[in-house]
Amino acid sequence: MIDLELLNTLTQTFGPSGHEEAIRAALRQAVEPYADEVRVDALGNLIVHRRGTGGGKRLLLTAHMDEIGLVIAHIEANGFARFAQIGGLRPLNCVGARVRFANGAEGVIDVEYREQGANEIPMLRQLYIDFGAPHAEAVPVKVGDPGVFVGALRAQNGRLISKTMDDRISCYVLVEVLRQLKSTPHDLYIVFTVQEEYTLGGARTAAYALEPDMAIAVDVTATGDTPKALPMAVELGKGPAVKVQDSGMIAHPLVRDWLIEAARAAQVPYQLEILVGGTTDAAAMQLTRAGVPAGCLSIPCRHVHSPGEIVDAQDVENAIRLLLVALTQG
Repeated sequence: MIDLELLNTLTQTFGPSGHEEAIRAALRQAVEPYADEVRVDALGNLIVHRRGTGGGKRLLLTAHMDEIGLVIAHIEANGFARFAQIGGLRPLNCVGARVRFANGAEGVIDVEYREQGANEIPMLRQLYIDFGAPHAEAVPVKVGDPGVFVGALRAQNGRLISKTMDDRISCYVLVEVLRQLKSTPHDLYIVFTVQEEYTLGGARTAAYALEPDMAIAVDVTATGDTPKALPMAVELGKGPAVKVQDSGMIAHPLVRDWLIEAARAAQVPYQLEILVGGTTDAAAMQLTRAGVPAGCLSIPCRHVHSPGEIVDAQDVENAIRLLLVALTQG
């Protein structure tokens, strides 16, 4: 059963890349009862250590706690604001969307009138935020302020709809793994990383410092089950996806096979993922120091980087079961 109260906290807490303070605090409160040590590193990663019983590996599991967003770049005299992107902000997902800022202010994104190319996809520089302000002095934000999409959590038809499923649903998975894990032979580090949507910097620095024997990113992936979708052998409700490769990395076969064996042992369905666009923390972790065997367990997600991302509740629960079995194996 999904803990909707916890998931609501995680999805609705403000935390665009580079501004993860609030979501880090929420995650820290959730994990501290189940950890042997919790600390924050210089870049802002939340590092959770769970000591093993011995005989296992030094394992690193990550889920990024940042979300895509925008940053105010210019405020016009008439009270409208222009913005730049934080992470993979797509113009089509922005038009008509509401955005919220750290101070609670909200605005609506719209597109300027275009006589030429009116039927073409707009560029970000053609979008603006309307705060309902009559002039610049009444705008409730300033240049440099970050904002995020508004999108409430809803459970419906066995599916979960919200902004920021990328990647708060994976943060939820790892919190539940910590809650439910009774013991493990592995020296386990779970890291909620910063700035994945921008530089992968949090995972890179964490992996460098922790020197794991093996690393797994838990993240979302796209699906091929919507009308005229790009063909992809991943669907909602068919189980978590074990990554084979994406545009930034090829999963290490040791990690890939370990996750597949865990899925079979847990008797949960799984899918194999090949993602043609996008990557995860695993791409950064595998290239630290002399190299780290790295892979990714992905939660299938529709409408990634939009105000309404959709995952299947059973996929989420099966991802937790898979990881629990993997972590109890030597």
